Amino acid sequence: MSSTTGNKTKLSALTLAALGVVFGDIGTSPLYTMKEVFSVGAHPVPLTEVNMFGILSLIVWALIMVVSVKYVAFIMRADNRGEGGIMALLALASHNAAGDAKKQHTIMLLGILGACMFYADGMITPAISVLSAVEGLELAAPVLHPMILPVTLLVLFILFWAQSKGTALVGAFFGPIMLLWFSVLGVLGVMGIMQNPSILQAINPIYALNFLTVSPWVAFVALGAVVLAVTGAEALYADMGHFGRLPIRLAWFGFVLPALVLNYFGQGALILQDPSSVKNPFYLLAPEWMLYPLIFLATLAAVIASQAVITGAFSVSRQALQLGYLPRMHVEHTSESEEGQIYMPRVNWGLMLGVMALVLSFKSSGNLAAAYGIAVTGDMVITTLLAGIVFHHIWGWSKLRTGMLVALFLVVDVAFFSANVLKIPDGGWVPLVIGIVIFTLMLTWKTGRNMLYSMLKNEAMAIDPFIAAVGAHPPLRVSGTAIFMTPNLDGVPHAMLHNLKHNKVLHEKMVLLTVKFLDYPHTSNEERVTVEDLPNEFYRVTVRYGFKDEPDLPRDLILCAEQGLVLDAMDTSFFVGKEILIASNASGMAFWRKKIFIGLFRSAETITNQFKLPPNRVVELGSQLKI
Repeated sequence: MSSTTGNKTKLSALTLAALGVVFGDIGTSPLYTMKEVFSVGAHPVPLTEVNMFGILSLIVWALIMVVSVKYVAFIMRADNRGEGGIMALLALASHNAAGDAKKQHTIMLLGILGACMFYADGMITPAISVLSAVEGLELAAPVLHPMILPVTLLVLFILFWAQSKGTALVGAFFGPIMLLWFSVLGVLGVMGIMQNPSILQAINPIYALNFLTVSPWVAFVALGAVVLAVTGAEALYADMGHFGRLPIRLAWFGFVLPALVLNYFGQGALILQDPSSVKNPFYLLAPEWMLYPLIFLATLAAVIASQAVITGAFSVSRQALQLGYLPRMHVEHTSESEEGQIYMPRVNWGLMLGVMALVLSFKSSGNLAAAYGIAVTGDMVITTLLAGIVFHHIWGWSKLRTGMLVALFLVVDVAFFSANVLKIPDGGWVPLVIGIVIFTLMLTWKTGRNMLYSMLKNEAMAIDPFIAAVGAHPPLRVSGTAIFMTPNLDGVPHAMLHNLKHNKVLHEKMVLLTVKFLDYPHTSNEERVTVEDLPNEFYRVTVRYGFKDEPDLPRDLILCAEQGLVLDAMDTSFFVGKEILIASNASGMAFWRKKIFIGLFRSAETITNQFKLPPNRVVELGSQLKI
């Protein structure tokens, strides 16, 4: 009985935590969605009762189809050893295309595109969420209008500045705040519905179908704003590894979905009752005395929504880094117990500058809404395509079954994406530009890295004849262990040849060490290290990490002792090759991309820091390479 009670308590705690972290983005959508559908903008929908019923029906069924069916019922089952997110899905799909280079390349391009859309979303979400929350000040007191941008920028600066402190302490408050937020959403919605209870009829999908058939162009244009109601759906999948499927599903069906539907219907009832309330129906649902507390609560909710996206950007960046799509970066762990709680300074400050630039450029949540949909819907389309590969190749579904489900999801995704294409002149170009820049950087790094490793491999001397030559004509062997970091275990590392050439000695134990990052999240101690005993006291060691593991070579090399290789930390030196790259006009990659790759290569975090090597035991030996 006590075990059952304990499990229920743990489940309740996880569900509350999921409420705080996972649903912040989608939970702040009521701040701006209805306003964007009907307010005067580039493509407003005429305010009539028929259109209102059609829009509300579309919102409800978008939430059901996109979030409940697509993500909760299907995509969340496509996990990579419990982990979700676009990079986990990419790794999963790539793993099952092994041996087919063309297919792997296509999957890689899709995954990188999805990650780029996620980064664009990561810039726009904090900007639109915080800005739309702070805009309530203008309703409370029009004289405060000039304060909207400064207050928004201040809130954003504090948010990004606090990232290095870790989310553990702040995270404890996320759940209860979002519980209050969704409760308020539901209560305000009920208050609005009571003014016009007939609005509840819009839950019938017939109203959405009629809207789509009777006014197809108006409905199509409206989809560009309706999609704002489902922004944040990808967070359910991305954060699955932190909470598990069940807590996320319980929070969604038991609390979040009902609260969102009630609030949207309440706003709809209010707008029909008082058309002038379309300027900000969310805040006008509340009684006047409640306005300032609601602005404060909405700002907290917006900060939490932004926090979830920023944390997601850190997580995606580390996964991309481990899988070889980004150069090495400094990663700080902000929690003693939670491996997933990390802070990446470059990503953090880069995001902050991007977010602030968006706020200063667009100046209002209405203007930003035009930029929002492209990134979200692009990510949704790519997720569906990658998931289709998983359904067929991993789950073993037939082509017909997979095709039918993927086609169903794509009809919805492509409709939303196409509607957002209309917004490109009004701001939709922004996430496209962000995506193209990040895509170019990631693809250039991946291509350049493969080109460099291929070059080093082709130039390297084979290890077996080298070891045989050492046995036949032994140089002076000094006491201690030398570990040579190399991506190619079949070749002699450049650093080893340089050491032998200049110092005329080899160490008593010579270890060739390579680190491999695998396409699943974590490795166990049993599979982490393998040791191969070679002649003449040479050893070949492979250390494997999952894409969410924290590399720590001194810690993990202790495991070599179980396979007969005992390493004394105080008597071991790490030799690392330090290549200086020079761009040439040789084929392989455009000259301008080579210059970008060299810039990224120079700015990468050192191997010493990435693998936590003791700095006083690291020897760097340089060489110059033309690429």
